[in-house]
Amino acid sequence: MSDSSISSYPDYYDQDLILFRETVDRFVENECRPHMEKWRSQGYVSREAWKKAGSIGLLMASAPEAYGGGGVSFAYEAAIIESFGLRGVDQFLVCVSNAVFGPYLFSLANEDQKRAWIPKLASGEWIGAIAMSEPNAGSDLKAIQTRAVRDGDTYVINGQKIFTTLGHVADLVMVACKTEGEASSGEISLFLVETDSPGFRRGRKLDKIGQEACSTAELFFDDVRVPADHLLGGDEGRGFVQMMVNLAQERLIVAIQSIAMIERAISETLTYVKERKAFGKSVFDFQNTQFVLADCAAKATAARSFVDDCVKRHLNGQLDAVTAAKAKYWLSELQGEVVDRCLQLFGGYGYMNEYPIASMYRDARVSRIYGGTNEIMKLIIARSL
Repeated sequence: MSDSSISSYPDYYDQDLILFRETVDRFVENECRPHMEKWRSQGYVSREAWKKAGSIGLLMASAPEAYGGGGVSFAYEAAIIESFGLRGVDQFLVCVSNAVFGPYLFSLANEDQKRAWIPKLASGEWIGAIAMSEPNAGSDLKAIQTRAVRDGDTYVINGQKIFTTLGHVADLVMVACKTEGEASSGEISLFLVETDSPGFRRGRKLDKIGQEACSTAELFFDDVRVPADHLLGGDEGRGFVQMMVNLAQERLIVAIQSIAMIERAISETLTYVKERKAFGKSVFDFQNTQFVLADCAAKATAARSFVDDCVKRHLNGQLDAVTAAKAKYWLSELQGEVVDRCLQLFGGYGYMNEYPIASMYRDARVSRIYGGTNEIMKLIIARSL
């Protein structure tokens, strides 16, 4: 997508968005790709990179300008996700900070909290994370055991979270807690916890099969006191409803990440098979190679159309939960299929970490799990039939 003509982009792009996308592309090429292997090795993206992203307006892009954000639409967030994904730096999770964590602050935090936190997130000084999953509570959020007990003007939080993306580096964590009673969605509340709070501690940085730079961590809360006004929305028991509000956008993000990796996998594979020789000709000259890539390309074209349509629906406020579930489910399944078939065309080299298809193979697997497992997506779809 180096061509700056508007025809080379989805039809929801305008000239301002094209210019923004070109800025993102340059940032990724110059400031991210050269460091990707280091970030994978150390298990996190450097704070300096976050600050550089903030300095050119990539962080909190869709947050209101009054709080230091960019004040732009989700189309700009989609452009960031695609640029990062097409260039293999999708583990720099700007999208989680901007379009998953950020909206909770935009819509639910009080005025003082917005003014205190959003500018820090927009500059890259702070990083935000969402802590929902627990060792015995993944998709079933009603089963969480972390509790927050009111004590005067504070709440005291005790519990454990796991699989917290960006948890190892986060400065501000949104924590799902029980506030009273037994397991029930009506008793979940969301709290913002600053990670320098006494009693908060990070466990191990989790050792995953892929997405090594995402600094996924387990978190512990041992009598952590937070001001009562750090309860999002101000009323206890609203957390489950609050978590549901942004789910369609979160699942659309997974679909956008998936199509970006699909297109990258096909591009990387085409380059390889046209250069690689076997039996006196290029691997691409074999009919099997052509048929495999033709099938992948056809499916990618259909998937691209679906994703772009979902983005347009979302921009118009018309993306429903079922369509978002279909997008997340189908695109993540297709991502796994295409990456696997592309790796096969690399032969033994596809199994070597020096080739990007190997890391794509590892990284793609979690797309069918996070954002709600694909089994949950199928349940949502089935209930609509």
